[in-house]
Amino acid sequence: MKDLDNLAYIAQAESDSLFLIPKMANRHGLIAGATGTGKTVSLQVLSETFSQLGIPVFITDIKGDVSGISKAGTPDNKHVSKRVEEFSLGEKGFQYQGFPVCFWDLYGESGHPFRTTISEMGPVLLSRLLGLNDIQTGVLSIVFKIADTNGLLLVDLKDLKEMIKFVGENRATFTPDYGNISTASIGAIQRALLQLEDEGADKLFGEPAFDINNLFQRDFSGKGVLNILTADRLINSPKIYSSLLLWLLSELYESLPEVGDLDRPKLVLFFDEAHLLFTDTPKVVVEKITQIARLIRSKGVGLYFVTQSPSDIPDTILGQLGNRVQHALRAFTPADQKAVKVAAQTFRINPALNTEKVITELAVGEALVSFLDPKGSPMPVERAFVLPPQSQIGPLTAQERTSMIQSSIFYGKYENLIDRESAYEVLRQQASQRMAEQQQEEEVKMAQKASKSKKAQPAETSIFGEIFGNIAKQTQRSVTRNIGNQLGREIVRGVLGGIFGGKK
Repeated sequence: MKDLDNLAYIAQAESDSLFLIPKMANRHGLIAGATGTGKTVSLQVLSETFSQLGIPVFITDIKGDVSGISKAGTPDNKHVSKRVEEFSLGEKGFQYQGFPVCFWDLYGESGHPFRTTISEMGPVLLSRLLGLNDIQTGVLSIVFKIADTNGLLLVDLKDLKEMIKFVGENRATFTPDYGNISTASIGAIQRALLQLEDEGADKLFGEPAFDINNLFQRDFSGKGVLNILTADRLINSPKIYSSLLLWLLSELYESLPEVGDLDRPKLVLFFDEAHLLFTDTPKVVVEKITQIARLIRSKGVGLYFVTQSPSDIPDTILGQLGNRVQHALRAFTPADQKAVKVAAQTFRINPALNTEKVITELAVGEALVSFLDPKGSPMPVERAFVLPPQSQIGPLTAQERTSMIQSSIFYGKYENLIDRESAYEVLRQQASQRMAEQQQEEEVKMAQKASKSKKAQPAETSIFGEIFGNIAKQTQRSVTRNIGNQLGREIVRGVLGGIFGGKK
């Protein structure tokens, strides 16, 4: 919700209204708090505000309840109507309304298919997705290099599987130019790919691949479109979820031009369950995320991480999150108490507020809030209630969601999978050609062998014929001499039978 000065009205403290300055929205942010304390509503309110400012938004919807943002809320929700009346929000521009939404889904069930290609993800992120060690990652990088050198497109999983098989079978040929390629590493990568395929990652790769330019949409009234990635099923495969988001960050970082400081961001991204981006993440990937977070704001993009505790975020990234909404934390264990202390220390001190104590006392929908001032410095932390959303709290029905998907401008663009000629088809064709050539060579060899055998046959026959002729002549002479006794005939039969294999 906006006021007359075009500031983003986000929360109401006891004696003051708290605003987020649009120009500072690309300095990133954090929404934190225990389960059930109001993080999703805060995400919804911020997303509505950005949309009204004409800023497109990308949201990962973990629980499936952000979809209601596309539908107007109603006064029937007593909690919302109470806040509207309590803070006189009607006088400040509050009105029940829905916001333009586009649904995306890796599995293509609750939104448009959200795919990338093997080549676009690259060996580093793919290695993280597969859980490979350094040596196996090196071998995977070699596979990518060989594919690039030979002009073989790696689009989907079957391309990569066929490429790895090809490299493994010809590793002796590639080793002198690319380094050692062990059969153990090839086998480990193949096993990891099979496991990944069982988890449904085959849906992640393919064409048409998602075009990041589709994120920068506004509706006819100038509101930014809210791109919602359905992730309630995807979250069951945390490595796929985190790798997909890291790919998206990398694509935005590498594709967008430098624009410097704008009056408002070109795009804002909300990453729910943000701790999954950093759990079991190699140091090199964390460094990459840190670099992106530091530099992507100059490309007009703001990143907002949604998680239970600030301690879930690496310090190198946490220090770059200038806009903070901290909901209640529970301190039941020593680890919880430490997390509370860390959260309290991330705010600019307000002498009138015991931050560490207040964090454990906050009611649902209440938060410690600190935004950046016009100079980019954090304002002192305030205890405040986050404003109620203007849209529906809770999910759409399946029918409402389907209707919105089918009425989207992207409906039909990504639904039909394209399987063009790539590494799999080329390598299979080459393998078939090699088999045909080998079979032809075998047939030629057999034909040549048969030919030699036929040429040898007349010589053998002439030898036998000569032997047979001599014996016949001798027999004829014997007959002429009237030697017709039984012994002579048996000798002749015995000699002929021995030559032709007959019996005496």
